[in-house]
Amino acid sequence: MRAAQLTGWRTPLTIADLPDPACPPDGVVLEVLACGVCRSDWHAWTGADPDVALPHVPGHEFCGTVIETGPDVTAWREGDRVIAPFILACGHCSDCRAGHQTICATQAVPGFTIPGAFAERIAVPHADANLARLPEGMDPALAAALGCRVTTAWHALTGRAALAPGEWLAVWGGGGIGLSALLLGRALGARVAVADVVPEKLAHARALGADAVIDAREPGAVAAMRAATGGGAHVAVEALGIPETTRNALMSLRKLGRMVQVGMPAGDHVTMALPWDAVYSGQLAIYGTRGMPAWRYPGLLSLIEGGQVDLSPLIARRVALSEASAELAAFDAPAPPGVAVITDFQR
Repeated sequence: MRAAQLTGWRTPLTIADLPDPACPPDGVVLEVLACGVCRSDWHAWTGADPDVALPHVPGHEFCGTVIETGPDVTAWREGDRVIAPFILACGHCSDCRAGHQTICATQAVPGFTIPGAFAERIAVPHADANLARLPEGMDPALAAALGCRVTTAWHALTGRAALAPGEWLAVWGGGGIGLSALLLGRALGARVAVADVVPEKLAHARALGADAVIDAREPGAVAAMRAATGGGAHVAVEALGIPETTRNALMSLRKLGRMVQVGMPAGDHVTMALPWDAVYSGQLAIYGTRGMPAWRYPGLLSLIEGGQVDLSPLIARRVALSEASAELAAFDAPAPPGVAVITDFQR
């Protein structure tokens, strides 16, 4: 199969002809229809993720068609169009049985701990616990874009922070996670303010319905966010995983506010100095979140299929496999608006 392989940190991916993946007894092999290019892939590309060993195939935001099933699979058959979370849980441990698959101790993570989906085919273990059926006619590029950014944002807003209609949501970072939080927050009935340092991203957020946009390059960005949200947001989403936006997200909350750390702290940002006096005096709640369990996919897919939210504006670029390297390198600087999705695995 054709795949893009990471063979050196911060070097262009190598397009290689690799063996087809073996089908796990309890898993499936998918013909990949589309795969997103995410900032988390950039962390792997830079060498900041300790789980990644070279050579390696990145890619964790994918959808595909089942082309092979293992003997222990009962829920899926060849020809099914499916999507998988990027955290593949075992489905049997106590955490999985309680519905908390994202903290499964034996989880597999495509593109990090196992080969990913910058390839024509991918093996998905524990298929009965980890796949969700795609709605008829859903664009594969949109489905792939859901795989990390949308699902993580949805779980952050609904499974962690319990965003309520009429509340103010402050989004720090207007990339894929931030735009997803904007669109989903509005679908939930919240008012949304987006902060970023890229004027084009702010314009894009405004065009997608943001109630307010904040230029984070300007002094007083936190004060501007608090003013725009009527004294502070009820919920803040941190979407970059860096100290500046984490601090700003906390400081932009009103008292009793909730902040969700969605951005992945990595490399030099694993440990951050934060204003804990604000947490104490404001009685703030801080939630971590990572991914979304497969059992929650049908509710989100139903929301999309029913027309309550249009996520298609997320997709800015449909690219070929050979263009993935350029998309990864773009994350070294403030990236352009929208997300890139690999839809052509032949070039």
